[in-house]
Amino acid sequence: MGSLLPLALLVVLSAAAAAPQLVGAAGRDHSLGIIQKDIIQTVNNHPNAGWTAGHNPYLANYTIEQFKHMLGVKPTPPGLRAGVRTKTHLRSEQLPKVFDARSKWSGCSTIGKILDQGHCGSCWAFGAVECLQDRFCIHHNMNITLSANDLVACCGFMCGDGCDGGYPISAWQYFVQNGVVTDECDPYFDQVGCKHPGCEPAYPTPVCEKKCKVQNQVWEEKKRFSINAYQVNSDPHEIMAEVYKNGPVEVAFTVYEDFAHYKSGVYKHITGGVMGGHAVKLIGWGTSDAGEDYWLLANQWNRGWGDDGYFKIIRGKNECGIEEDVTAGMPSTKNIAGSAFAI
Repeated sequence: MGSLLPLALLVVLSAAAAAPQLVGAAGRDHSLGIIQKDIIQTVNNHPNAGWTAGHNPYLANYTIEQFKHMLGVKPTPPGLRAGVRTKTHLRSEQLPKVFDARSKWSGCSTIGKILDQGHCGSCWAFGAVECLQDRFCIHHNMNITLSANDLVACCGFMCGDGCDGGYPISAWQYFVQNGVVTDECDPYFDQVGCKHPGCEPAYPTPVCEKKCKVQNQVWEEKKRFSINAYQVNSDPHEIMAEVYKNGPVEVAFTVYEDFAHYKSGVYKHITGGVMGGHAVKLIGWGTSDAGEDYWLLANQWNRGWGDDGYFKIIRGKNECGIEEDVTAGMPSTKNIAGSAFAI
């Protein structure tokens, strides 16, 4: 007799099977390039677009299918959110009209670093490690770089499916339960040649080796942890308060074809079909000269996309679902040498 599957696994599998699948643009040949002249013209000729579209070099050779593969946020099974705390902040808290985490915590170099996820659908992992390493600097004065590869390769089915997508909240739960090693221990990109899923479109999710690439480094000793994993209430003021107090947060949203063409301004969906779900790092907010409130975010498609790797999206209207899936956690002192207050 086989053993019964754990309840958590049953919840994940059944809910994942029932989750609605995002569909691509009707009528488009998915072998075509994602950059489309007609989309650029439609956006730039739209009187109320509020943003400029163009040819982004980073995506120059991407087909629609390859672009969709990069968008690695899967629809979260309802069971995964069971028991996850939703953090709230008081509405009475005073917040600045303009905020940029890079300026407030100028000594934290990771906040302003634009990364590259390559062809792997690992955005769910990147958004999480970026925010946690920023928060280590903000709260513990530690400039460290954490490994997206640890998550992609080792979290397994509880986080989703590696390079074929995952769940942001599960990434944060992994930090609590398993920790995440430094990028030096387990780098995302292979430094010799290019044998990683981030490099080639057809390359599979890497194998979890639990072994540092650097000689004399011990995997378990390089683990860094989060105290908790939580959602942030979808009210814009509360999201702002969370970022202002604790640092950048991971946000997931729906990507349409026109987003691939973003160059500057305050994005809102204008044209094109749904491509998939994507996770990025939210670092600030402000109001444009035209009076549009916006969020400021860092993408991980290198600096050859968007506004030097960054983008703005309209704030307060839950554009593309940007305000309804906000996740974060607080860094732990567990496993940090010399800590007198390990958690």
